[in-house]
Amino acid sequence: MGAPLVQTKLHVPGGRAGAVPRPRLSDRLARGLTAKLTLVSAPAGFGKTTVLAQWLAESRQVPGGPAVAWVSLDEHDDEPGRFWSYVVAALAGISDAVHADSLPLLPGPSAASEAAMASLLNALGELPVDVVLVLDDYHAVTAHEIHDAVGYLLDHLPSQVHLVLSSRSDPPLPLSRLRARGDLVEVRSADLRFTRDEAAQYLTGSMGLDLAAAEVTLLAERTEGWAAALQLAGLSLRDRDDTSEAVAGFAGDDRFIVDFLAEEVLTRLPADVREFLLRTAVLRRLTGPLCDAVTGQTGGAARLIELERANMFLVPLDDRREWYRYHHLFGDVLRAHLSEQYPDEVAALHRRASDWWHGQGDAAQAVEHALAAADPERAAELMELAIPLMARDRREAELARWVGALPDDVVRTRPVLAVALAGALAQVSDFATVGQRLDDVERLLVDADGRWPTQPPDGLVVVDTDGFRALPAMVHLYRSALALSHGDPAGTLELARRALQLAPEGHHLLRAAARALAGLAAWGMGDLGAAHAAYTDSALDMRRAGHLADVLGLCITLGEVCQAEGRLTDEERTYRDALDLTATADGAPLRGSADMHVGLAGVLLERGDIAGAAAEMVTADALGEHKGLPQNPYRSRVLHAWLAEAAGDLDAALSLLDEAERVYTSDYAPDVRPVAAVRARLRLRRGELDHAEAWARERHLGPADDLSYLREYEHITLARLLLARHRAGEADPAAAGSPPLDAATRLLQRLAAAAESGGRGRPLIEILALLAQAHAARAERDTALSTLRRAVELAEPEGYVQVFTGQGPALASPLGALSRAEPGSGYLRRLATVSAPKQSGGPRIAAQTTANRPERPWGHALVEPLSDRELDVLRLLATDLVGPDIARELHISLNTMRTHSRNIFRKLQVTSRRAAVRRAVELDLLPRQRRT
Repeated sequence: MGAPLVQTKLHVPGGRAGAVPRPRLSDRLARGLTAKLTLVSAPAGFGKTTVLAQWLAESRQVPGGPAVAWVSLDEHDDEPGRFWSYVVAALAGISDAVHADSLPLLPGPSAASEAAMASLLNALGELPVDVVLVLDDYHAVTAHEIHDAVGYLLDHLPSQVHLVLSSRSDPPLPLSRLRARGDLVEVRSADLRFTRDEAAQYLTGSMGLDLAAAEVTLLAERTEGWAAALQLAGLSLRDRDDTSEAVAGFAGDDRFIVDFLAEEVLTRLPADVREFLLRTAVLRRLTGPLCDAVTGQTGGAARLIELERANMFLVPLDDRREWYRYHHLFGDVLRAHLSEQYPDEVAALHRRASDWWHGQGDAAQAVEHALAAADPERAAELMELAIPLMARDRREAELARWVGALPDDVVRTRPVLAVALAGALAQVSDFATVGQRLDDVERLLVDADGRWPTQPPDGLVVVDTDGFRALPAMVHLYRSALALSHGDPAGTLELARRALQLAPEGHHLLRAAARALAGLAAWGMGDLGAAHAAYTDSALDMRRAGHLADVLGLCITLGEVCQAEGRLTDEERTYRDALDLTATADGAPLRGSADMHVGLAGVLLERGDIAGAAAEMVTADALGEHKGLPQNPYRSRVLHAWLAEAAGDLDAALSLLDEAERVYTSDYAPDVRPVAAVRARLRLRRGELDHAEAWARERHLGPADDLSYLREYEHITLARLLLARHRAGEADPAAAGSPPLDAATRLLQRLAAAAESGGRGRPLIEILALLAQAHAARAERDTALSTLRRAVELAEPEGYVQVFTGQGPALASPLGALSRAEPGSGYLRRLATVSAPKQSGGPRIAAQTTANRPERPWGHALVEPLSDRELDVLRLLATDLVGPDIARELHISLNTMRTHSRNIFRKLQVTSRRAAVRRAVELDLLPRQRRT
């Protein structure tokens, strides 16, 4: 959960009194509905926001006009998490297809990743109407992560969604490419300048000035049609008898014109109005009570309404006339005059604003004004008080940015704040200065005997006393994280244990974090039992702290550990218990729920229940990636790839793995199954040995390598490659002694010993199955069968199927021989059946998952036929229509259409729309000419 969103920033600004209709601009903007991007680019004061608001107001009058999502940006939004939070919140106001928590928006470089964009794009693709997304004042954005993500969004924008950017400068986006493709509509300074007729209508009509045609022309020329300058000119000329002389006196460039006109306007205002404008200029957003707090007066709300009616450059930010902002240019001028006339008051005004925001519970605004007041001590105090809330809301990146704005001597005297900064840097994987910062704190506090003080020493400032008591544990916790980042699992484990010993009683979050780090270290060292125990205890602490979403994150690791140990039943129970936990929260799925369904899909796939696994993935996808943790985009794509591979669609599987690699985000967890190794296995399945060999060279893998748990999956993949090399070069029985086969056999024997000693049941089953193939290739039939029998004995209690069927046809004959030798084994009979080559051209579908379930016939005939309505949906799935179009065509809701689609996928035993159409053609449910 990030910082609270300011809802007024999501409102389209209200129409300005006396605005001049400008149909030429409205027509130009309307053409943007046929392009991906409309760019309104001009310097300050050219009326960009006014023109957009006017056009959108006109568009809403037209039946069937586009829906509008608006975000008014400022410098505080130059951070990926905050930026995309506003964008998603704006879109959520249009359709339920986009949820307010649609993105995994944790702070850090991964908040606006391609995975997050994929989640958003999928939701946008389901919108049933044309949508205009306006990002006003986009020049406030400088973060390259945001620009990159917006560029990605543009590249994949659905046809019914149109992006409009208003900016003082051209953004770093692929404008040339968009322009060449006809996907860019531009509104520039030359377009926004008032024509002579528009200037005349504004000055003599809206402003009510009695000007001659020549005077209007002169003003239009001198101001070059600049909207702000014209408005200021109109205000300065009101009540002037010598308008001709005043108009003739305008000269100079825009900057001097603005200075001159601002002076003219301000000096002609009543003193109380002028003082109100100057003193409230320190505020980026204005509301009555805040203005009262800053000015020390009353009646701020009424004053704002008066200023709006007087057209005093005030922009309403909501429909209730509670929140406003000054026109940016006018605000800049006001602040310049404030600094010139009352330089000694600026800091006091900011302090009052800071105090007001602090009272409202908005730490971000309170800190920003304290910093603007040049009061680092007050800013530091506010930061320290906000640390617990920011830790809960995962706002470490914001904390790091805040403290970076403070002088070093202020941070050094505040140990709680200094350690919080170190922790924030560790959380965003910026470890460069973490160790030094922790050293500085320890030098201040720890005596020669290594003892920490129970009270803050003289000269140090502590606001959060609970945070001070937790400092020894926090320092060891962050040193543990630092050791983990340096690849020192033993040091990580020792420091995490020390942090646990030092943690204050009842500090559940700290204890949970320490136990999780200890678990990660044990996992990386291959001590799965210790990892499982540590993560189980960490999950209990997280539950005590009420952080249920973090419990789900821990359950992912618990499931992974169970998987490695070969305990499928315990893995499944872990995910289902976690889902039960989410059901007891508030009825809404927690973030991480999607991950649990992906985990369950993996369990079902291991047991050969492809249809069940596909159904779980349908549920996970329906929840959306915003209900997944940061690794979910990667994990879900890998699972989809395995499903596609099981269905025989190797091209789709390879494409999904490429996507998975693009969206992968690193975290503290060891990458025990790198996607590059998964892809190498798929390449082997496709017979592409060259690609797999290139992967092995890149990873510097060899059969004589020292073995470790972290590279176990890669070395098993290397063994598969060696066996494939042997088969590719096998011409006669003498090839049984080929170098690749010998190397594979020795490597697999060493891997089997390592996996068995480490208690890693799932890898051991796979290794033994591969070793059986190696013995068979060496014509060692009895050894091959005995090795395979042992693998089967280990696999049967948990119902493993895919570990055998996923090895291709090489195991079909040995499994058949074992089944004939033990005719009473239903499990062996099922393995032999699903491994045997199929005569039909359809995808191979595995049997039910456990030995005590009834056998189910598979083939071309559907076990459960499609209903008439499902057949209607299926026929439209074979067209180019998207989901909302299909729903409209059949006069059903989008949710009903999705339910029918899930049922179709389940009955056809497929995992994608393309596969459903192809399968339907094979079953003669669709005509051949509609095959995709």
